[in-house]
Amino acid sequence: MKYLKFLFTGTLFGIILSKAEIISWYRIYEMFRFESFHMYGIIGSAVCLGILGVQLIKRKRLNSQRGTPIQFSPKNSSITRYLVGGIMFGLGWALVGACPGPLFTLVGYGYGSILIVIAGSLLGTFSYGILRSKLPH
Repeated sequence: MKYLKFLFTGTLFGIILSKAEIISWYRIYEMFRFESFHMYGIIGSAVCLGILGVQLIKRKRLNSQRGTPIQFSPKNSSITRYLVGGIMFGLGWALVGACPGPLFTLVGYGYGSILIVIAGSLLGTFSYGILRSKLPH
């Protein structure tokens, strides 16, 4: 019962993704061919909202739900790691035709083949966890 709010939030998120056509392979295809602003507008809006949210948290010194202060730790600046990671993420996104966010929404729409993508995503995450100490960061 205590996890019902997460189920509700995830369901609402999936409905919003589908209504905004973010799960559409054609929208993603248009984005990677630079034929439409739709996806870039959504991604840009999310980045702007993220920046505003982080600034609000920092300036108001907001606390988490548990009452602990929210802290942001600086990341190591390394062009290579972000460039390689971004290229890998973008290639995977382009090859699959779906961003990781709406994968479960696509399963809900009846696209069973996306389960292969989910399995590959989990395998990749598991592999990274095993190899993390051996990789340059």
